[in-house]
Amino acid sequence: MSDKTPSSLSEVVKDYGSQLLRFIKGKVKKVEDAEDILQEVWYQTSRLSNIDQLENISGWLYAITRNKITDLYRKKKTEAIEDQTYEDEDGRIQIKEILLSDDTNDAELKMFKEVFWEELMRALGELPEKQRNTFIWHEIEEMTLQEIANQEGENIKTIISRKGYAVKHLRQRLRVLYQEIEYKR
Repeated sequence: MSDKTPSSLSEVVKDYGSQLLRFIKGKVKKVEDAEDILQEVWYQTSRLSNIDQLENISGWLYAITRNKITDLYRKKKTEAIEDQTYEDEDGRIQIKEILLSDDTNDAELKMFKEVFWEELMRALGELPEKQRNTFIWHEIEEMTLQEIANQEGENIKTIISRKGYAVKHLRQRLRVLYQEIEYKR
């Protein structure tokens, strides 16, 4: 990337195109969906009349991209659990979209969601309060770790550590359900 802020759409596409596509591919299952999302990001970016006045073009692009990825998952109809999981860049299965989907027509999905939420609440109840709150605020209420640190008057590293301990505990407690998803894939 160049040191100067891109001042035209073509410069933005050149500077950020490949890294945005890699980011999107890590979040969706199909290459076609990734390409469609990137196209929507470029379309929305092209509608800006003052692209050179954006203070943080990278942050803006990633925010738009995350929103477009979320939109994709909201639009899709759930056919089966295995169709709604995806692996992130580290190969971990992400099921947030399953748990937050509104689809009530799929009996298997509905049952899985009920069991998962019940087990998740039990596992969260086993955590110390600060770890539990950090996890809920970050993963469910979608607060940033920095917002949580500010709210709690804590160092960001403390918040990251709390979240890490919570995630480790939850992975261990919910391993059977994750394995069930893996088995169905």
